[in-house]
Amino acid sequence: MSTAAAPMAPLQAAVHALLTGDAELSGQITGVHDYVPEGTAYPYVVIGEAIETPNNRHRGLGRQTVLTLHVWSQYRGYGEALAIGARVMALLDHQPLTITGLTHVSTRYEMGQTLTDPEPPGDIRHLVHRYRITTEQPTG
Repeated sequence: MSTAAAPMAPLQAAVHALLTGDAELSGQITGVHDYVPEGTAYPYVVIGEAIETPNNRHRGLGRQTVLTLHVWSQYRGYGEALAIGARVMALLDHQPLTITGLTHVSTRYEMGQTLTDPEPPGDIRHLVHRYRITTEQPTG
């Protein structure tokens, strides 16, 4: 399958590589996951859901992918999750992204939301960030 038909996999890999390759973020979290193993220590980042839509132009194929990232923390209050989210935003928002098989056009922060997990023990903080990533199939 070509990346033009399914750019979500290389896009996820690119975001994972960017986040895991940053020393400052690595010092704030225990890992970046798309599947969280049982017993993983907090805080961590999860590369979550994605919505992809066509963003074609004359003589070009493009995609807009809205990627959701989750920050999970057991810190009392939102300070830790927000600090991690700020670092993730600094790495992604309006920054270049190298995506195998695709041309990166832009990455834009779209929204953030803080949540508290109501289930016992009730001490888990959750920060949701969404980013809109525009890509094009290389021409030539």
